Amino acid sequence: MKLKLIFFLLIFVSVIFPQRLLKLDAAIDGKSAKISFLPRKGLNYVSSKELASVVSGNYFYNDNADKIEIKFEKKSIIFTARNQFVIIKDRTNNENEVFQIPVSTLLINKDVFIPLEYSTSFLEKAAQQKLIFDPKNKILSISSSSPSAVKGINSNASGEIVEIKVPQKEAATNSKFDVYGVTVDEKTNGTLVILHSQKKIKKYSTSLMDNKLIVFLTGISVDPSALSKIKSAGLIKSARSKYVSGNIQLEFTLKPGFSTYDASEDIASNDLFISIHNDVLNPPVKDFSEEKDKWKFDVVVIDAGHGGKDPGAIGVTGVKEKDVNLAIALKLGKLIKEKMPDVNVVYTREDDRFIELYKRGKIANEAGGKLFISIHCNSLGNKNRSTRGFEVYLLRPGRTKEAIEIAEFENSVIKLEDNPEKYKQLTDENFILVSMAHSSYMRYSEKFSDVLNSNWGKYVNIPSRGIKQAGFYVLVGASMPGVLVESGFLSNKEDEAILKSSKGQSDIANAIFNSIKSYRIHYEKELEAEVN
Repeated sequence: MKLKLIFFLLIFVSVIFPQRLLKLDAAIDGKSAKISFLPRKGLNYVSSKELASVVSGNYFYNDNADKIEIKFEKKSIIFTARNQFVIIKDRTNNENEVFQIPVSTLLINKDVFIPLEYSTSFLEKAAQQKLIFDPKNKILSISSSSPSAVKGINSNASGEIVEIKVPQKEAATNSKFDVYGVTVDEKTNGTLVILHSQKKIKKYSTSLMDNKLIVFLTGISVDPSALSKIKSAGLIKSARSKYVSGNIQLEFTLKPGFSTYDASEDIASNDLFISIHNDVLNPPVKDFSEEKDKWKFDVVVIDAGHGGKDPGAIGVTGVKEKDVNLAIALKLGKLIKEKMPDVNVVYTREDDRFIELYKRGKIANEAGGKLFISIHCNSLGNKNRSTRGFEVYLLRPGRTKEAIEIAEFENSVIKLEDNPEKYKQLTDENFILVSMAHSSYMRYSEKFSDVLNSNWGKYVNIPSRGIKQAGFYVLVGASMPGVLVESGFLSNKEDEAILKSSKGQSDIANAIFNSIKSYRIHYEKELEAEVN
């Protein structure tokens, strides 16, 4: 039976848009969804966040730079607000391809709206899905079948395929330096710095330190006179270069009034564009102290799976999963209370009682949880008693038959609830809503699962089977980063012996606790970067 799921607490995904925003239809392999869009000058600009949830369900939005990265299995695609450049990043080797579209994206309600007519082929290339947009009927068709190769082409407003062309710039062939000139151009919304290069700048990095924009170029030579000719203009006060570890580093001292910056390659030449945005078009800088306190890592929610009339899986010797889960949960909570006294521990249950799945998420949300950990044990019954190992699950549609079956078993507890009818609308046709709600937390869930998977073998004598994904109802309700841990297989004698022992339970609690400690460091660094 195919897994059925949807996020039923729509309050977590409701987004209020201005009246002018409309909805277009998206058809995904026969299923349907709605995406907000804005018609403008003959083009249709769609919400990148909502589009991400339709084609991927996983994205990261940088509030400071107004940039969105939509992540797929092998590639990511990056759009920046009020910008014409599209970046496709290969996640296997971190190499970037930069493309330019004829018009800039829009910024609406902290969301990058992209011109669909010029973006579908790039989305196809990143997602490996076929996208066809019918501008007349406002229908976007998405197929999981792989598209044909994309070579920097796109569709215009009439649907005709056109090649994006930008006038070629002549390079200075008589210069012995790669970067032979630097242009500073003042714009309405900031300052554009162009590094004119005869050679493609394959490796570069940018950073901001003490009001200095630093551009580090690897394997590139720069004409010293190019920087000495720069006069104070726009947001640039001065510029200089120096050698660091055998490579050139450019330093641009900035004037007050800048907000964000971005660097991208010009696809029509070898030039590097550095955009420095002023704060004229941005709201006044506000005090983020309250926002920072809101997301402070101060509550961990521990969910001991099953309980009461729901025993969960039954082990080889009759051990009940509900008892193992509770023992591990209480040991983990004790460790957090003792060693992280500034973090509040919230249990969904502290004794042998039955808690409905939706109430577990409700408890977590009302407590203001910053991390949700649902503890379970696996079992294959009599199917295969040799299978053993630990698994950590993220909330996404199950990719394998085994993952789907495990989720179906964990979700089957709804049959014991007083009102299982409430789950009837949890259909996979609307799984997009689940992804929408959790995509903003997914990078943190992924990080914690990575840390836990890496730490597991240091503490527990149960092999790891890795990080997996499936649709667990208990994760659906918790609006925060969260994972479901399958500590081992009760259907396996070796795993069961460890899981039912006090030492084994303590080892598992230690593995999870130390992973929380490591994850917290990462979380707080990310939080600091986002609010500063």
